[in-house]
Amino acid sequence: MSRPSVLPSDRVVADAPARNAVDRFAPAAWRPWLRLARYDRPIGSWLLLWPCWWSAALAALASGRTAQLPAHLALFLVGAFVMRGAGSTWNDILDRDIDARVERTRNRPVASGAIRARHALVFAVAQSLVGLLVLIQFNGFAIATGIASLAIVAVYPLMKRVMAAPQAVLGLAFAWGALMGFAAAFAALPPAAFALYAGSIAWVIGYDTVYGHQDQRDDAVIGVRSTSRTFGRHSRRIIAGLYVAAVVLIGWSVALSGGAWPSVVGLAAFAAHLGWQVARLDPARPEVCLALFRSNRDAGALLFAGLLADVLLRG
Repeated sequence: MSRPSVLPSDRVVADAPARNAVDRFAPAAWRPWLRLARYDRPIGSWLLLWPCWWSAALAALASGRTAQLPAHLALFLVGAFVMRGAGSTWNDILDRDIDARVERTRNRPVASGAIRARHALVFAVAQSLVGLLVLIQFNGFAIATGIASLAIVAVYPLMKRVMAAPQAVLGLAFAWGALMGFAAAFAALPPAAFALYAGSIAWVIGYDTVYGHQDQRDDAVIGVRSTSRTFGRHSRRIIAGLYVAAVVLIGWSVALSGGAWPSVVGLAAFAAHLGWQVARLDPARPEVCLALFRSNRDAGALLFAGLLADVLLRG
């Protein structure tokens, strides 16, 4: 007798960490929704959060005002996780037919049929409304800056169909937090904000190219475009160049913000981590690419630790 197939709602997504909290502890009825919002693999939320926290810390250094920093960090934490969930839900709605044809993504809740697309859309709207509640805690300029990012988030999932480097658009969206900390502190965007944004974009394109190497074979078959395919055999050198650009541009933002030695130490640790990634990268080994991609959470934490230490030492 053949064994019964696993129901779509019970299917674990391929790139979710083993023994993650959602698969271990969440009620069965909640799991597809939590997977749809990526709470079983929250690395994307951390990568969205770091530019927000970097900019909040640099804005505190530049302005000399630290009293508002704890509240801003807390708001950005909630906002990053909620809006990552909303963006991922929207992405999965648009990509459901593509995801069903890719080994790594075929068990995603919408692609597998665990959640219907129209129900997922309601879920995306609900998460966005929570994000709006977070956003309106800031000043009017920051609110407008945050709303402006929605156009980029909305069009990103379509870019892999029409351009060779859709990660550039992802960079525009995922690095947006680099503007938000300055907008919240100054109600304006000084040059340091744009330097941090540019550096964060380079970082995003680099790490998402690493991530994309997992899907090169499937992407080629179904015609999906990505920087991992476009860069081809030059991928390692281009990723290295992107990471160098990220360090230089973020360093420029640190200098413009008046960062002292703790910030420089954090930047150096960040740079060393990115160099380690390039040295270990093997595009032919998907498990290595996934591990290196996830390690960017630690890279971002190293930089933030230095910036926060700089703020705290100034009292």
